[in-house]
Amino acid sequence: MADLRCTRWCARLASGLAVQLSAVVASAAVAATAPGSAELDEHVNRVTSELRCLVCQNQTIADSQAELAVQLKNEVRQQLAAGATDDQVKDFMVQRYGDFVLYRPPVNQSTLLLWAGPLLLLTLGLTLFVWHWRERRQAQADASDSVVPVDEVLP
Repeated sequence: MADLRCTRWCARLASGLAVQLSAVVASAAVAATAPGSAELDEHVNRVTSELRCLVCQNQTIADSQAELAVQLKNEVRQQLAAGATDDQVKDFMVQRYGDFVLYRPPVNQSTLLLWAGPLLLLTLGLTLFVWHWRERRQAQADASDSVVPVDEVLP
């Protein structure tokens, strides 16, 4: 009976110490990141809002909750904390993932179709619309010319 009480008491003591230890570790981690973390968080959000999530593709890394986006945000945080500039971080991401990672990619030979594509599609659509409209007008004009009045058909 005494052994059972001792075992329960030791188990309670061990679990209480584990909880206290985890609280100490968590507070130490918060204290280690606390100095300047608000400015760093703002800076990280500003930089990651200009980078595309490679998983979601229509969201920025700042907005995405995908696992890869979180990892990329942490990478940006580490680089900025180490003293890298915004351009250095973006250059690192472009070297690693290509121009696609930039939410506003530069205009160059590899992204020319990306920038000119919408204008080309709009031009093609308008051209096809005008061509179809003219064909219909011509067909209606031809149909009205070939219609014989009723007076001429009936005696």
